[in-house]
Amino acid sequence: MVATPNPALEKFVSQMGNERVLAQVFITRKERGYELRHVADRATPEENLRLLPLPDLRTLAHATAKGAFRPLKSAPNLQTGWRSTAASDHDLGDALRHLYPGAVADWFAAQAERPPVTNFREFTGRQTGMYRITALLDDEQAAQVIKAGCHKQFCLKQRLWSVPGLGIDALAEKSMIPCLEPCAVLLEFARTAMRIEQSKEPHLSLTAQEIITVRSALETLLDKFAAGDREADFSSPANRRRIQLLLEKLKSNPVAEMEGKE
Repeated sequence: MVATPNPALEKFVSQMGNERVLAQVFITRKERGYELRHVADRATPEENLRLLPLPDLRTLAHATAKGAFRPLKSAPNLQTGWRSTAASDHDLGDALRHLYPGAVADWFAAQAERPPVTNFREFTGRQTGMYRITALLDDEQAAQVIKAGCHKQFCLKQRLWSVPGLGIDALAEKSMIPCLEPCAVLLEFARTAMRIEQSKEPHLSLTAQEIITVRSALETLLDKFAAGDREADFSSPANRRRIQLLLEKLKSNPVAEMEGKE
């Protein structure tokens, strides 16, 4: 049986060299095929890693080390402690599809002179039903949602789409996997953020020093939270993206510039 040509995979392999890091996966070219492992296990002796058959990589990518569901496969919480081998380019393509669905195809598409990017306004403008309200976020609010929802602690894809006033992600901050349009997780987060904006709850006035204290407390709280615990449960006030969104709002407050100044 002749394998169907895959230009994206062919280009990926041709530019790979002897090794390449794709998000959290370290790929090494072997005498026969390839080896894949978590980048954190780059120097770990292979006998100390469990050998996974290629099909098992799909199951691996479904949950964190604590068993929490991973709604976003590009989240930086891929399990460690494993390795897998791919006997051919085709097998390598299958392995990467299990771990990062669509990553190689999107990477290939992003190499085009005019990448097929769908920006936030175009994306939300075509939403219907309960997601129509995402279009009501103004540019500043949308930028805060994007910076929080797509933060590197939540997603390793390099965001190539944007909203007026906000640039794209720096490659050094993310990975070589491009993001060509808002994902379902970001869309739901934007809907939650707009609902929060529409709430009639009272506003709280804080001094500059109080804002500094709140920011410090929120940053500490984020550091203590385990990544991957109900990442997409935006109904919870303690959701990590909601905390990050509040941080983005505090950072954009003019008094935040007074940090460290008495």
